[in-house]
Amino acid sequence: MKERVRGITRRNGGRSLPRVTEELKGYLPGWKEYFKQADTPGVFSDLDKWIRHKLRCLQLKQWKRGKTVFRGTWARGMTERTAAKVAANTRRWWANSAIAIHIALPTRYFDELGVPRLAP
Repeated sequence: MKERVRGITRRNGGRSLPRVTEELKGYLPGWKEYFKQADTPGVFSDLDKWIRHKLRCLQLKQWKRGKTVFRGTWARGMTERTAAKVAANTRRWWANSAIAIHIALPTRYFDELGVPRLAP
């Protein structure tokens, strides 16, 4: 499952976030339905967090430059100082997507895009 999600959310695919979301909508519900009998809500919760982390990383990579990262994160509710801190480390997408980017791109944002949740 992780290999398939890695393939869908790879950062060099040249696809927009809504397009990646559409691909995830086609895969994740089927996977969830197949494994719904498993009594492991913690695993599903961890996978949800990991998927959103991948999507945040993808968005940072698409913004590319520090100036664009700063504008994008600041416009979405980050403080100016935190947005500048994230923008200063522009090329560290995975690390930056774990800091405070969840303020600019909260789980609610991905729910609005239609990313399915695995955890009940």
